[in-house]
Formats: sequence, structure tokens, C-alpha cells
Amino acid sequence: MEVTKTINTVLNQLNTVMAGKPEQVRDGVTCLLAGGHLLIEDVPGVGKTTLAHALARTFGLQFSRVQFTADLMPSDLSGVSVYDRGQEKFVFHPGPVFAQVLLADEINRASPKTQSALLEAMEEKQVTVEGATRPLPWPFFVIATQNPHDQLGTYALPESQLDRFLMRISLGYPERAAERELLAGHGRRDLVEMLPAVLNATDLAALQEAAGQVHVAPPLLDYVQDLVAATRSGRWFLQGLSPRAGIALVRAARAAALVSGRDYVAPDDVQAILPQCVAHRMIPVGDAGRGAVEQVRAMIDAVPLA
Repeated sequence: MEVTKTINTVLNQLNTVMAGKPEQVRDGVTCLLAGGHLLIEDVPGVGKTTLAHALARTFGLQFSRVQFTADLMPSDLSGVSVYDRGQEKFVFHPGPVFAQVLLADEINRASPKTQSALLEAMEEKQVTVEGATRPLPWPFFVIATQNPHDQLGTYALPESQLDRFLMRISLGYPERAAERELLAGHGRRDLVEMLPAVLNATDLAALQEAAGQVHVAPPLLDYVQDLVAATRSGRWFLQGLSPRAGIALVRAARAAALVSGRDYVAPDDVQAILPQCVAHRMIPVGDAGRGAVEQVRAMIDAVPLA
């Protein structure tokens, strides 16, 4: 498998569905190659679910979708044991979480109790049901969508939940040309159903291994540490990044370099993915007058490259 050619094939196919969103497509691919979970936040109707479907089909992974609602229970995700008269015992019926890609649609419309049911699955790749621990399929990704917090019927995701997502992206409204195609009747949902699988689980494992082998020079690690230290200074954010978040940032930067066709991480890779990797984990200081993403970009400009 020729890595660069394969990744470009993946990107080109996804861009046929997500017209005018090349940066978001690259971020989604980068997140999966880094082995992380992806959070897509935006208003309804801009293609969040379409991107999740397209990623799963292109990567050739088993897909499951759950519509999160206020009355969704944890057992609706993990599954439940039902008594089987023929076998004279309880038989476990796995829930939708037992898939390689779980689309948690509108995750912030469910109660905190149900949201927390995903924590073990996302971190440990397993679920505990009725005292028994059951492993999830490999690979296991959660692609979650959420609506803005100011919309009715939403619950803010707790910090522990947000920390499990490697990246958060936003799609935004389509460009005029792309929206004209939609208005003319060229629906993206039909295109998604016709997408062939470019990869399979074995190919994905090889790409993830290649991402893990991307070289990170000591000066680049110094730069990452400077950025992490800046988040903890109190100038930009109320609370800084944890060591786990720093490790996740390096992992994402390796995958970003691989997607760009390089076998080493450059400062541009870190800067390009830093807002998507850390903005959802932190709260800007109150007098900054900026959102978290804008604050991260301002911090990047203020932290010099050694």
C-alpha cells in the first residue's frame, strides 16, 4: 500500500461528497489516522451526519448510528440481557456501541448519565454491562455531532467527556457554488450511499502504524511544550492542557504530517491542528473577548518558534 497515494484517494473521494470543505475533510481523516474520536459541532443541516457516514464508508468500517435524545438510556447504547426460554438463561443482546464506527448524533441532547455511558467505551475500548466487561470491535471510533449550546434541549458535555475527543471541528455554511449544487437537487446523502470502500480495517491499521512512525525532532517537542506551558500560564485560559492532551496533540501532528505526505512533523502541522485539538478542552479567560478557537490562534502568534 503506497501511503500518500492511498490517503489522496481517500481525500478525493470524501471531497466529492463534502464539496467546498477540504480542510474539514483533512481534519476528519487526520483524526481517524491518529486513532482518535471526532466531535463535529455546528448548527443542524450543514452536513455533520453526512461527513460521519462518508468517513465510515470510505474507511470500510462497520457503522452504527444512534440518535441521542433526552430519554435515551445507557442500556440503549451498550445493550441488555434478555431471558431466553429455549436456553433457560439470560442472553446478552449487544447495543449499537458494538460497531467499528459509532455515530453519536446530536450527543448533547442526551442526559449527562447517558453521555457518561460513552466514557468507558471511548477510553478503554470496552463496556461493562451487568458486571461483565465486554471488548468492543477494533478499530473503534466515536464520531459525535452536537448542536450549539444555546439551542433548546441541549446539555453541555462535561470536561471529562470532551477530553476523550481528540479533535473538534466545525463545518460552517457551504460556499455559494456548493450550495447551488444542493439547491439544484444534487443531494449528498445519495452520493454517500454509492461511496465504495477505499480501505479496510487492515489498511487502516497500516496507516495508523505509519503515522506513529513519523519523526518528531527534539526542537519540535520543545515547541509543543512551549505551547502547552502557554495554556497553563493563566494569560489565555482558565485551566491549561493536561499531559494527556499534550500526548494527543503530538499524535495528531504525526497524522497531519502523514496526510501532508511527509515523514516528519513540521511546526506548521502543530499550528494547523492545534485549535481543533485543544480549543474544546479549555475555557478562555473572561476578559479576552474571544472564543476558544480565536484564543488558541492568538496564543500561537504569541509563542515564538525557537
